[in-house]
Amino acid sequence: MSKPEIDALTAEFFGAFDNRGGRTPDVERLRRLVIPEGVIVCTNPKYGAYTLEEFIEPREKLLSDGRLVEFSEWETSERTEIVDDLATRFCRYRKSGLLDGEPYGGDGTKTLQFVRTPEGWRIASAVWFDEP
Repeated sequence: MSKPEIDALTAEFFGAFDNRGGRTPDVERLRRLVIPEGVIVCTNPKYGAYTLEEFIEPREKLLSDGRLVEFSEWETSERTEIVDDLATRFCRYRKSGLLDGEPYGGDGTKTLQFVRTPEGWRIASAVWFDEP
């Protein structure tokens, strides 16, 4: 049953940023999906490594202050490997929205590492690369 749980967790992770149709993005749910000690890393366009709180704060602002609207991102393909209480998912994704009134979007690659905790599967780390 692990793969369906990881599929659902991944979909929920991507869905946390959705503000289409005036909905409020639910970045708060990231605190439930990612372990408190989790790390999130971007490798392109600019390298940065973040704690969960460092990652949430600017995204919450950007997705709620009217600059980035009609935004969503979603998986287009994935490969998941599960070994005991560890899992790694490599996925391709797309994103789309309007940033400062201009079309905004693109493709990228994410890798998510999961651990099975006493509360169930959680994300331990996420690393992404946005294509130029």
